[in-house]
Amino acid sequence: MAGSPTQPRRTRANGVASRIAILDAAADIAGDRGYEGTSINAVSERSGLPASSIYWHFKNKDELIAAVIDRSYTDWIESLRRLAEQGGDLSPVDAYAAGMRQSAEQLKQFPDFLRLGLMLTLERRPSEPTARQRFQATRDATLARLRRYLHRVFDTLDESEIDALAVLTLAGSDGLFIASEAEGIDIADGFETLARAVMGAAISYGWNHDNVHSS
Repeated sequence: MAGSPTQPRRTRANGVASRIAILDAAADIAGDRGYEGTSINAVSERSGLPASSIYWHFKNKDELIAAVIDRSYTDWIESLRRLAEQGGDLSPVDAYAAGMRQSAEQLKQFPDFLRLGLMLTLERRPSEPTARQRFQATRDATLARLRRYLHRVFDTLDESEIDALAVLTLAGSDGLFIASEAEGIDIADGFETLARAVMGAAISYGWNHDNVHSS
């Protein structure tokens, strides 16, 4: 039948567009109102799609918020990967400080996973297991990523020292993100300052700054 091969592609394209619209609407609402203030009806109104369409893509609100967290985190990591591929001639230490600044600049573009995840963590509500688990998975992945990076920069430190620096970096990043949301501080400047503070902590653990050479 003429034209039938295009119908599945059009249906899939419409489905992808609907999913994107739903996620965008949910991210906007949850960013303003938090998990509790987000509802399927509100997402339906904001996206212009019926609730049945939302439930076709997502089983419930918990699964929808989990998908928002997952999309935002994936986009953030992909943006950092593209920046890392650009390379450069900086020393490991300077590259670390620059990398922290770049992480903050990209976080401005994809803040939803951290904003929503921290809300869920602070609220300590028991009714969003999928979203909470998804955020915890992003935390675990970010810590692993930090450990690998810190190993390359501070290559004379042992595993426990690297773990301590990774936790310090993640906790400091959380605090700076909250301060940027609440007080409007420049998160990029804050992240670069945090990088310098982590370097000071590394020196206190016995890392020798003088042994670092340009890569």
